Amino acid sequence: TRPAITGEVREAIAAVRAETLHRSRVSMKTRERMIRQYVREMFGPDVPVPCYTTLRAVWVEWFGPGGARQRYARSAARLQSAGEHVVIGRPGQVVALDTTELAVMVREGVFGEAVPVHLTLAMDVYTHSLVAFRLTLVSDTSTDVAMLLRDVMLPLPLRPGWGADMEWPYPGIPATVVAQLTGYKVAALPFFAPETVTTDHGSVYKNHHLVEVQRVIGVNILPARVLRPTDKQAVERAFAAIQSLLLEFLLGYRGVDAADRGEDPEGDAVWTIDEMEHLIATWVVKVWQNRVLGGHAPAWDPGGRHSPNTLFAAAMAQGGFGLQIPAAELFYELLPAHHVKIHNRRGVKIKGLWYDGPALDPYRNTPSPRGGVHAGTWRIHRDPRDRRFAYFQDPQHQWHVLRWTGLPPEGTVPSFADARVQELLRAARDGGLAPRTDAELLPVLLELIGGHTPVTEWPTQIPRHKRTGHAREAAQGEAAAADRPAPPPEPGPGPASEAGATVVAMRWPDRARQAADAVDDERRRRREQALAGQAITAPPRMGDELRRRSLLILPGEDDDATVTTVAAHRPEAPR
Repeated sequence: TRPAITGEVREAIAAVRAETLHRSRVSMKTRERMIRQYVREMFGPDVPVPCYTTLRAVWVEWFGPGGARQRYARSAARLQSAGEHVVIGRPGQVVALDTTELAVMVREGVFGEAVPVHLTLAMDVYTHSLVAFRLTLVSDTSTDVAMLLRDVMLPLPLRPGWGADMEWPYPGIPATVVAQLTGYKVAALPFFAPETVTTDHGSVYKNHHLVEVQRVIGVNILPARVLRPTDKQAVERAFAAIQSLLLEFLLGYRGVDAADRGEDPEGDAVWTIDEMEHLIATWVVKVWQNRVLGGHAPAWDPGGRHSPNTLFAAAMAQGGFGLQIPAAELFYELLPAHHVKIHNRRGVKIKGLWYDGPALDPYRNTPSPRGGVHAGTWRIHRDPRDRRFAYFQDPQHQWHVLRWTGLPPEGTVPSFADARVQELLRAARDGGLAPRTDAELLPVLLELIGGHTPVTEWPTQIPRHKRTGHAREAAQGEAAAADRPAPPPEPGPGPASEAGATVVAMRWPDRARQAADAVDDERRRRREQALAGQAITAPPRMGDELRRRSLLILPGEDDDATVTTVAAHRPEAPR
């Protein structure tokens, strides 16, 4: 549109742009000289060339300010020239994931101490809906990300205390139909099977487990370009919006900078992790999904007023909605898998622990029909957050719960994670313990869980880093129990129903008392097993033998006849 930019100058600018992308980074003054050189040599010295200020303004208009590093500018230019720009036009096409440390201190459920937690968000880029989130006591793992993707595909249940205004509101599919398919009332939050997931370059998103999750769900995980915040700027702005609209009003808010922190944010913390999770869920459904998006209006209605809920309803009216609810067994498929052989007597060994169950009986010492790299081995899934159980799918595609062989048949052992298993095996190895079965490892495990000091002194005697580990383990056990579906029915009575039980948050004395009770139950079971078939009589009370032989004891009423008979037959002493 500028009269000074003739066809010759336009061609020179494009040629210099291509050349400078190939070379190292140069200044705008060098680009201006290269443009003049190109015009002089290709079209002659008589062709006019605009001044430096005009060329610089045109360059910024066409190619941007050029503040990026040269390698990233080249990658962005290749993406544009290849026509690989993603035009988002429907819900679920692109879901952005990111994790940040929550700006509010919360209290964990074991010791009641103020701790920071991490918030992981899943945002639908088209509607800007917060379709799922997770709170973890420490940084999330690949299992947490896998369960977050599962939450995106599952309808959010309507929680107690939520009114009718928070129930499924979208036209086209009545709430009663969704409730009949799920078995519960559904809240006003979109759910769908994502097509592409955009993440950052954290190690949690770059492992074999998440690649397998990508295959099971059928989603493409696309990492954002390095130092390109525009690839997932929607979720980055969502964190800032949550902070300004919600977190700054809460007690325990500590800001984003230590210099701006309050006097005692840890002392001000009053929210527990469960209460914070419920608060964020309520705020997302009731506030975020109904707020005006402002500058994020769709291309087909740039001047309209839209919220995430109205955009999702409009997308349902335009392109329909695939009402697909995954089966409960998806939980097992998203867990890390191990390919092992089934031992005839001991079952399967997963990460140092042996698991067994009646479901393995038909396949003991039998190779699996699986081919390929893992030919002849059986696929066993484990939950790193709760190592008490493993999960096995038989050739008939039926899932079974396998118990750790060190678990007692009666009673409940506190949940423990991978970190506790490594500590357990290390303690057993350092102590010279070489057990034949995992049952001999149970006392060592319970000592690690329960600690070595009296109950009244535990909160003050255990170091802070160990308290955080115990609290994280309890939180992971609760999350695993919440994600785990009801176990399939096993033939005959059995204790496998513990795998589907609901875990209630326990403070430290209760958790330690549970570990002590489990030790007593295990010792009682071993005593009964050792004395099987023998008559068990209660031992005499202390002092009974001394009282029976004492000459100073007074006879009772029942002993009068015995005393008289003994006196009558006693020989008379000589005089």
